[in-house]
Amino acid sequence: MLTIRRDLVDAMVAHARRDHPDEACGVLAGPEGTDRPERFIPMLNAARSPTFYEFDSADLLRLYREMDAADEVPVVIYHSHTATEAYPSRTDAKIAQEPFAHYVLISTRDQHEHELRSFRIVEGVVTEEPVEVVESYRFAHTGPDDVPEQ
Repeated sequence: MLTIRRDLVDAMVAHARRDHPDEACGVLAGPEGTDRPERFIPMLNAARSPTFYEFDSADLLRLYREMDAADEVPVVIYHSHTATEAYPSRTDAKIAQEPFAHYVLISTRDQHEHELRSFRIVEGVVTEEPVEVVESYRFAHTGPDDVPEQ
């Protein structure tokens, strides 16, 4: 399951709307080992296409160096679909290279509503997972130790 803060969801959706009719893409980085997205990193769709996204290789290299220096990993890799549902295409599944990342898709085909879904993609196999949107991670199903004493 992907647990994600509402402000990060709002940022991804805003990016997808801004880049429409082209697909938007980006990364949510988080501390290594936490599976918790913390930092929103919108990227440029080098393909500039309404049906395909591609990270610029120089931008991606720079991002991975920055994440390595900060002990971060790509917790979420997101992109939008502008005319179809939020489900990975065969191409999306083929190019997915991060087996521990959550692949989030946002459909902007309806100009008033968006659809957001999350998937794990490992060796081309797509598995949908639930998404829990929270205001804060502080008490988001992290365990009894996080509940303040009365």
